[in-house]
Amino acid sequence: MDLRQLRYFVAVATTKNFTRAAEQMHIAQPPLSRQIQLLEEELGVLLIQRSSRPLRLTDAGRVFYEEALQVLHRVEQMKAGAKRVGQDKRQSISIAYVASTLYGGLPMLIRMFRKRYPETDIHLVDLSSVHQIAELKSGRIDLGFGRIRTGDTSVARVVLREERLVLALPPSSPLAKARGRISLKELVNQNLIVFPKDPRPSYADHVLSLIHDQGIHLGEIHEVREIQAALGLVASEMGVCIIPAAARLRPDLVYRVIDDERATSPIILSHRLNDDSWYIAAVKELIAEMYAENPPWLDLENNAFPSMFGKEAIITTITKVSRRKEKNKMLPSKSKTSNANKRGS
Repeated sequence: MDLRQLRYFVAVATTKNFTRAAEQMHIAQPPLSRQIQLLEEELGVLLIQRSSRPLRLTDAGRVFYEEALQVLHRVEQMKAGAKRVGQDKRQSISIAYVASTLYGGLPMLIRMFRKRYPETDIHLVDLSSVHQIAELKSGRIDLGFGRIRTGDTSVARVVLREERLVLALPPSSPLAKARGRISLKELVNQNLIVFPKDPRPSYADHVLSLIHDQGIHLGEIHEVREIQAALGLVASEMGVCIIPAAARLRPDLVYRVIDDERATSPIILSHRLNDDSWYIAAVKELIAEMYAENPPWLDLENNAFPSMFGKEAIITTITKVSRRKEKNKMLPSKSKTSNANKRGS
């Protein structure tokens, strides 16, 4: 089955006549009839009652006709969309993320990127860290922001920062009475809520390994699909939950930073190995600029930075940003330039 056969069938169904359909499609009548016959043989059903005058569609033919119209309409939409993008010469990039990165810097980064590169379209895709690797390799996405380290050698990874983990507690919990940092050993016999439930390995496995490495015996372990559900169960006093520091959003819970140097979660930028696309360097530069602004969500006390986004890199970025701003101040604004041109004309 191909689009040509669909178009021939729609023409016959519309004109109710093979000869007129052939004239409409600029083809001789015998080859058109043969294509309809081949289509019916492939489907295993008759689409047209040839004994009636004018021709009539069978029940199967009427269903197929409606579907064929939708397919052909969709094809025209696809062609128009491709032409529109090609003529505008706009580039599009797909960025995948895990939900917990939305509580940190990703929204700010996307805003900065769109402002700096308005001619580039961004498509955001919610994907687990594991699925991001597969989609990068297949070419379906261009960049990924995840939390799980993998050993796939075809994907390059940059750790943007190590985010401190905190314990989310219901106010009624005895562990919520104290303030300050809390040791993982205090979680003995506590019911723990972890996320995501699947796919694995995931952030949930990272949390569980931190606890198991210290030989801590837990109560019940509840697995849920997403962080919002986990915090909801904490508010329902079903247990406690270990979350990234940036995700402390519910005001009805108590949060305590975990007192363990290993209790961190990386935020990892992933892209295809040896991919020298311009937007990879652009995103890294914007991230450094974003860190240099020290936004409220960054919480410098609860984050550790690799060398490329460390103190020296941030100072260098601040210098670049300052120079760019000074340069922009020296340039005449568009409105002033426009007015000057009007006066000169």
